[in-house]
Amino acid sequence: MTALVFDCDGVLGDTERDGHLPAFNATFEQFGLPVRWSVEQYGRLLRIGGGKERLATALDDPEVWRAAGSPATPEERADVVATWHRAKTKTFTDLIAAGVVPPRPGVRRIITGALAADWTVAVASTSAEPSVRAVLAGAVGADLAATIPVFAGDVVPRKKPDPAVYELTVRELGLDPAETLVVEDSRNGLLAATGAGLRTVVTVSGYTRNEDFTGAALVLTSLGDPDGEPLEVLADPFGIGPSGALELADLTRLLLRSGTAFKEG
Repeated sequence: MTALVFDCDGVLGDTERDGHLPAFNATFEQFGLPVRWSVEQYGRLLRIGGGKERLATALDDPEVWRAAGSPATPEERADVVATWHRAKTKTFTDLIAAGVVPPRPGVRRIITGALAADWTVAVASTSAEPSVRAVLAGAVGADLAATIPVFAGDVVPRKKPDPAVYELTVRELGLDPAETLVVEDSRNGLLAATGAGLRTVVTVSGYTRNEDFTGAALVLTSLGDPDGEPLEVLADPFGIGPSGALELADLTRLLLRSGTAFKEG
């Protein structure tokens, strides 16, 4: 059975700048911490997979560490970070529910079309599961989102670029890697998906356009919509030639052509 697995942040919605970053900074303010991340600083922090892992870096600042109660042991540090992260997740999901971050072009169209064609659709992300489910519901509606399997947060011990979350998704859903495509937006995500043996379409986001996407099967500015924002092709090594909006027929052709190249290689 053909399967389409989506990352969340930057893929379902361009959530990092307008969702996660404000939520992190609101959390710092809530806990009286002397830190605020700028747009540029947060862009660098995105190289670290996982929100708790990014939050943990704030404790490296002695002023933040003291304001957090001077946690002395790894367990105490982990407890502090977990408390911050719960608050941050609540703030983020409230922002998503308020419609602050719209879905990216083509996401609803492709997901509903894939499901109508009896494809398996899933989401695999390193973000907290409540955050992922909120973004998914905002992108396709709560009823449809409830039918889509989500693998997120601490469901695996290692975050992207480690392939663990994609390996789990394939295993739990019984997917055939040869019939599975991933949609990602970052190099870390691409490395995670290809590390699991999955071919990957990249739709670049605000923070990732200039990253290295060598190894992607197709690189686009977005999935595009016929009556909205058209896609721009940034890399098309298999000559799929999508125009205006990516269609299921393009993805089917991509599986066939890239699969042949994979077997020959």
